[in-house]
Amino acid sequence: MQTINVDLGERSYPIYIGSSLYNELGLYVEHVRGNQIAIVTNETIAPLYLESLNATLTDSGKFKVVDSIILPDGEEYKSLSTLDNIFSELLKQKHNRTTTVVALGGGVIGDMAGFAAACYQRGVDFIQVPTTLLSMVDSSVGGKTAVNHPLGKNMIGAFYQPRAVIADLLVLETLEQRELSAGLAEVIKYGIIYDQNFFDWLEKNIGKLIALDPEALIFAIKRSCQIKAEIVAQDEKEHGSRALLNLGHTFGHAIETALGYGVMLHGEAVAVGTHIAALTSESLGLITKEMVKRIKDLLVAAQLPIYVPGNISNERFFELMAVDKKVLDGTLRLILPTSIGTSKIAENVDRLLIDRAIDAAR
Repeated sequence: MQTINVDLGERSYPIYIGSSLYNELGLYVEHVRGNQIAIVTNETIAPLYLESLNATLTDSGKFKVVDSIILPDGEEYKSLSTLDNIFSELLKQKHNRTTTVVALGGGVIGDMAGFAAACYQRGVDFIQVPTTLLSMVDSSVGGKTAVNHPLGKNMIGAFYQPRAVIADLLVLETLEQRELSAGLAEVIKYGIIYDQNFFDWLEKNIGKLIALDPEALIFAIKRSCQIKAEIVAQDEKEHGSRALLNLGHTFGHAIETALGYGVMLHGEAVAVGTHIAALTSESLGLITKEMVKRIKDLLVAAQLPIYVPGNISNERFFELMAVDKKVLDGTLRLILPTSIGTSKIAENVDRLLIDRAIDAAR
């Protein structure tokens, strides 16, 4: 097991990375401060891991109450109505303000369970137990929690840090290939925005990651979490540099909303958005055509889409991007690579250049 610390003063917490960790009793004993636990999971994950985790926590005798809340699976259920189901179950099962919510699932479960924990009785503890690569390297780290709205993705939420993140490589063995690739989109993002050496390593080892090579996975997850932890420690609530983590997300969120939540996986939409962002950077003279090709080739090698799906018009793109969280005072802000390993927040980018980039990604 390897441990990375997210340094946020009194809200600091560890990220544990290793195999056979999700039902390791000692990790829960260390980070659960009360004697109640509510495991929030979904219909896909529950048959795989809930029984084992529930037995570990219940049989230990360390906790008086261990309850489960099983939600439907899918981005389309990441909504206020589903969130209300979590609150209803917590209340029915008489969980008090000393309870700990355990988010056992991917990014959708982590976001909803975390947001529920932030709101329930004005805030209770929660632990992230991510079951997808994407949630391990991105959504479970940093304290962003939210639900979607028909007019925009992740528009209703809170910054709320977990007590711990338990990233178990064992659960990746049951992950579908498409979900694995979606996670690799976020891994690749870290190399583009922050670490050229990591990007170079990914180019050489992407095949090993696709094949679930344990040594390669541990390195990629650890480095991704290190980068995110460093950025979050500098800017927890995204007033500045943390926005760099949104490379490809402004375009990606627009695609997800336009198609309908769940049609395209989040990581897939981010991959397309990253391609568009790279093409925009090229149009601005920030990066070379060769760099764009390297980014494009790595995304393709990770078995990710890079072209705009469906018939989303440029007008629809701009309509949806106008309500993105990264818009400030009516100004659209894009995260653009300035080389492989560095990036910047760009404002007032000529719409014609963005139009050309979107068209080039069709």
